[in-house]
Amino acid sequence: MESKSFSQPPNDLLFSLGRAILFEMEPEKAHDLTLQMLSKPAVQSRLAARYATKAAPTEVFGLTFQNRIGLAAGLDKNGDYIDALGALGFGHIEVGTVTPKPQPGNPQPRLFRLTQHQALINRFGFNNKGVDHLVRQVRLRRYPGILGINIGKNLVTPLQDAHYDYTYCLERVYRYADYVTVNISSPNTTGLRDLQHGERLDHLLESLKQTQQRLTTEHERYVPIAVKIAPDMSDEELDGFCKAVIDNEIDAIITGNTTSGREPVRNHLYAREAGGLSGAPLKKLADDRLQAVAERIGSKAALIGVGGVSCGLDASQKLAKGASLVQLYTGLIYQGPALVRDCIDSTNR
Repeated sequence: MESKSFSQPPNDLLFSLGRAILFEMEPEKAHDLTLQMLSKPAVQSRLAARYATKAAPTEVFGLTFQNRIGLAAGLDKNGDYIDALGALGFGHIEVGTVTPKPQPGNPQPRLFRLTQHQALINRFGFNNKGVDHLVRQVRLRRYPGILGINIGKNLVTPLQDAHYDYTYCLERVYRYADYVTVNISSPNTTGLRDLQHGERLDHLLESLKQTQQRLTTEHERYVPIAVKIAPDMSDEELDGFCKAVIDNEIDAIITGNTTSGREPVRNHLYAREAGGLSGAPLKKLADDRLQAVAERIGSKAALIGVGGVSCGLDASQKLAKGASLVQLYTGLIYQGPALVRDCIDSTNR
């Protein structure tokens, strides 16, 4: 298949028809129905054939990825659909965010489509079935690509005790993950972003690094740790954050999560809804912060770029700004599986 670069999102008529039907449904119900459909083996086989891509292996933080494009955390919080999502061609899949204990998350409605902006606002609040459920599901996976597991803290855990939740999850998932992401940047858990700064950040990273070193000895394998940050951090805040990452020898940074800002969608009906904004309006901010992190971190940690990817050109631009890998989420909702292929083809060059 000849590689093609799009300056506009890929045009997939089959997906457009299915999306028109799904977008008539309440967003969270459409999300669940789509994942259930993807879990059918016949659907997975058709998807794998229709959206096939050529591998272009690359090594990042000691792991070999078959391509540079991955699925961001949040779409499969519990590891229930790893094989189904793997059929879309991702070089890596990140599941979670998972917490030590199950929790329902915030009340519904908590997911809003801003269709004309190709954006979402969500305030899920780490709804998940708990780390034990996720581990059971991960053990059943057949997906051969790289698997990341994204961990967080329970809502009821005080910030001063957050490191206990993170290290507990790290211990539970370590032997099953190819890498582990520490989510300290969701805007939907009260106070969580305070962990991105100062003494709380240093204490958390030091605790995680010590736990990683112990588990490396116990399991005789090294599992890299990534930290996912908000795109809303200032230059001054990034100075302190990147120093802490370097000092604690953290393996990777994911830039970034959803934004609390609303400027690009300020006139939309849902602009006042609480939660994190994702999708096309986030691209400029996400790219700017990615480049800012790259300038500060150099080669001391790998970078994964997330936010506003709607076509292969967007993914290529993240690599140009310093990312080694790129992740998708909201763009997949609006553009469908052809986006994965487009991004892989564009970043394979």
